[in-house]
Amino acid sequence: MEKLTFYAVSAPEKLDRIGSYLAERLTRDVVRHRSGYVLIAMEALDQLLMACHSQSIKPFVESFLHMVAKLLESGEPKLQVLGTNSFVKFANIEEDTPSYHRRYDFFVSRFSAMCHSCHSDPEIRTEIRIAGIRGIQGVVRKTVNDELRATIWEPQHMDKIVPSLLFNMQKIEDIDSRMGPPSPTADKEENPSVLAEDCLRELLGRATFGNMNNAVRPVFAHLDHHKLWDPNEFAVHCFKIIMYSIQAQYSHHVIQEILGHLDARKKDSPRVRAGIIQVLLEAVAIAAKGSIGPTVLEVFNTLLKHLRLSVEFEANDLHEESVSSVSVNTGSKDNDEKIVQNAIIQTIGFFGSNLPDYQRSEIMMFIMGKVPVFGTSSHTLDISQLGDLGTRRIQIMLLRSLLMVTSGYKAKTIVTALPGSFLDPLLSSSLMEDYELRQLVLEVMHNLVDRHDNRAKLRGIRIIPDVADLKIKREKICRQDTSFMKKNGQQLYRHIYLGCKEEDNVQKNYELLYTSLALVTIELANEEVVIDLIRLAIALQDSAVINEDNLPMFHRCGIMALVAAYLNFVSQMIAVPAFCQHVSKVIEIRTIEAPYFLPEHIFRDKCMLPKSLEKHDKNLYFLTNKIAESLGGSGYGVERLSVPYVPQVTDEDRLSRRKSIVDTVSIQVDILPNSAPSDDVPF
Repeated sequence: MEKLTFYAVSAPEKLDRIGSYLAERLTRDVVRHRSGYVLIAMEALDQLLMACHSQSIKPFVESFLHMVAKLLESGEPKLQVLGTNSFVKFANIEEDTPSYHRRYDFFVSRFSAMCHSCHSDPEIRTEIRIAGIRGIQGVVRKTVNDELRATIWEPQHMDKIVPSLLFNMQKIEDIDSRMGPPSPTADKEENPSVLAEDCLRELLGRATFGNMNNAVRPVFAHLDHHKLWDPNEFAVHCFKIIMYSIQAQYSHHVIQEILGHLDARKKDSPRVRAGIIQVLLEAVAIAAKGSIGPTVLEVFNTLLKHLRLSVEFEANDLHEESVSSVSVNTGSKDNDEKIVQNAIIQTIGFFGSNLPDYQRSEIMMFIMGKVPVFGTSSHTLDISQLGDLGTRRIQIMLLRSLLMVTSGYKAKTIVTALPGSFLDPLLSSSLMEDYELRQLVLEVMHNLVDRHDNRAKLRGIRIIPDVADLKIKREKICRQDTSFMKKNGQQLYRHIYLGCKEEDNVQKNYELLYTSLALVTIELANEEVVIDLIRLAIALQDSAVINEDNLPMFHRCGIMALVAAYLNFVSQMIAVPAFCQHVSKVIEIRTIEAPYFLPEHIFRDKCMLPKSLEKHDKNLYFLTNKIAESLGGSGYGVERLSVPYVPQVTDEDRLSRRKSIVDTVSIQVDILPNSAPSDDVPF
């Protein structure tokens, strides 16, 4: 070998004839099954290839590749592995000039076939598959080094390479799941799964803008063909590899492909769609840390479209069940659709929570614009096929999505968090008939108003002995927040007032309404707002006593308990001793004579309710004159306390499919001379 190598290096023009002769001998030896001579010939070729780097090596390479092809075509595993090893050595050689005429189509096909080897002997089968994976890895490296990378990215090649790698990753995972976790000391060269994963990472890492889609689409085809979306552990694993391997600026390409595939499979079973959506969630979780490109609205628009489709499918299934009275499989399909809906909401929430504030505001507006409100056509979501039950379901789903997006949102000013274009439709939704919808609206409001994370300290409705123990965080009210309350305060009070008087309220509704009052007090209340909130509380107390709306006794007592809890809170927040004393005295008397007026009792199981409220002593109620006297002594402007609070009537009552609380048009009256219009109080 030393003499042959020396001769070839000394006379490189002879390499072509040397290669032709060795190729002829090797072809003859392969046919005659002379394995020993084949090994000698390939060793000679390998050494010549490694030693010679002149221009004359080009014709020699053709002979070399011809011999490698002969070995790969043979039916003997040892020769196939031998040919693969030689090709890998060749792939690692950097040639001086690219060979534009050379193609590797045969090698791609052959190595891909080896990756799917079904040899009866498990050890030989694994050896052949490993050789196939290493061969594919060599092809990838060689085409890149030869500056012919465009050829390897053609769909006909990717459709062979990518499924071959996924097949090995999947098969070994299946074996591992039955045999337990693999040994951490196992050499990756002996593990087709690890080797295939490394090869896939390398392939994707070399992908560029123009060929990214060709590398990703075969993944979808493989997962579809092998039905790997349900369960989707392998699919999630694959796309994690993809997202971490590609260049960050191309992440949005993968997300677009997943969205496109979700559209293509929109009529598949719910579990398949849920599997695709969960894969999207994982991809978004990774892409959100870097560049997500122009796909933000597209992601949300597609997800909301599929949310509507899922609700529509669910409504149709329920309708068919009611018509046919057959509910054997419908229940499971109904639950499966809920899995889809929850996956969509989780994805929307995670994606939204990772967006910068300016984009999150746009998404909040986008989702709010989709929420259907009865009697209006301002929403942009098609609900013509849903019916009332489906519409309610989509309302809940959209508001849950909005709740996820607003979670953790911290705006410097309340105007940024609640612009008029968002506040108006949100408050309109708060007047809908369904108590669950109203709860979601209030929780969204809390996310946006609570800028100092005080909500957890206010959880539940109760009489707090010492508010100072809660260590409430607050800052001085800024000018923008004061302006917001002058413009929108009456609107907020109105919706809280009407929300307290809904007939289907449950304990959670009262808890959330109490939290709303407390958060407004903490975040937005100056002296003027405090007076308005106290007027609102007294008006709620009066409405519970007079009961013009014929509310059940539980709801009347619930309102009384809410008022007690809030006045106890606000009196300690503004720290006016006389006010605190009056509130404490009323609560003390209620504890003895009317415990059902306190939250700790009325919301407890089997609480005894009174038959009427008309005969109760006035000491059980919070009195306006006492409050005005106590606040006036501390410098508060209490003139407005003498005017009862009455909410304005607007079209929202009709639009939200609810009965109006007030049947008369409210009249604006100036309480103070020369006061601004924003200081007018309705009665």
